[in-house]
Amino acid sequence: MFSLRALHRAAPSPLRSCSNCLRQYSLASPSSQQQTQKKVIFSGIQPTGIPHLGNYLGALRQWVRLQDEASPDTTLLFSIVDLHAITIKQDARELATWRKEMLASLLAVGLDPKRCIIFTQSSVKQHAELMWILSCGASMGYLGRMTQWKAKLSLPADSSPLDPSPNNKDALKLGLFSYPVLQAADILLYNTTHVPVGEDQAQHLEFTRELAIGFNHVYSSSPSSSNTTTTTAVGVGAPILTIPQTLLSPAKRIMSLTDPTKKMSKSDPRPKSRILLSDSRDDIFAKIKSALTDSVEGVSYDRETRPGVSNLVDLLWHFGANGGGGAASPEELARDLRDLSMRALKEKVADTVDGGISGVRERYLELMRGDQAELVRHADEGARRAEEIAERTMVRVRNALGIGW
Repeated sequence: MFSLRALHRAAPSPLRSCSNCLRQYSLASPSSQQQTQKKVIFSGIQPTGIPHLGNYLGALRQWVRLQDEASPDTTLLFSIVDLHAITIKQDARELATWRKEMLASLLAVGLDPKRCIIFTQSSVKQHAELMWILSCGASMGYLGRMTQWKAKLSLPADSSPLDPSPNNKDALKLGLFSYPVLQAADILLYNTTHVPVGEDQAQHLEFTRELAIGFNHVYSSSPSSSNTTTTTAVGVGAPILTIPQTLLSPAKRIMSLTDPTKKMSKSDPRPKSRILLSDSRDDIFAKIKSALTDSVEGVSYDRETRPGVSNLVDLLWHFGANGGGGAASPEELARDLRDLSMRALKEKVADTVDGGISGVRERYLELMRGDQAELVRHADEGARRAEEIAERTMVRVRNALGIGW
């Protein structure tokens, strides 16, 4: 079987900024493969409840921008990755609800099912099939160095999956440990050329690239002189799996309203720590009114000494024209607002946030309060379109392995 060994440096991962990313593609010098291969952009999100502002500003709003800026021949796939969600035990009824809420949220933020493919991961069985095939060549040592399972179990960075410590001996399950392999299958199944990710996911994309390079190295049949950074490893033939590039998204760290030293999270037991896309205007004003700040007069931006105030300024700035006033940075915006009281700042932020998501909220509630036939129709159509692409990839993979007909 293929292995990642000796391929470690075969194809360095190109990192690209996602700011004006489609414009950057057209300016970049394309490789020989890119000149003939149309762009395919893939990303996924776990169904863990209604998205909050961190999810919206960090991922979902960017997906809409990618959709709006992409050339007409670019394929865009956005998946609700429910198989990833069950790496941690979930209540079945709750997960079923979360899947519907996430689909409604993706439609509400502006993703157009006529322009992109929106689907649930578990509806396309080829994800699990390709994961198993890739896992046969995935290194335990490499997976052991990945950060995902350690972060989920709150373990030190130097933890080992074979560590006898009672803290992780029974808690670490195979699904969580092999999470990056399923993530690789998600991406490679669709001939993905570009994946928008944050810096915390760059390690997983490099793992995906190396898995694909290893597979191509063993199973591609004819010599090739293609550019190795975007196609395959040196000396192998026409690639079976496309090697994706990373679109590195500008960091949008939205912090908890109750503890601004931590990221906004749905796992926080305090509902006032986050603003959901479904929150009413009254909810938004109440949550921001109670947001933790400090007793220093005026507004200034310093994440270390004034994390709460800085978080509110970040929210204002991220909503741009709705409240940022055209400031080039949060620091500049804070200087413009330096004479505001905390009460006035919070009212401005609350009004701006409400204005920024009111349309999303209305569309979300419309979808969820109806008979949900529209959601089912979009889910079925997205799964059908995704499976068509996935099966074409799996035919190539099965034939290469000798398990096709």
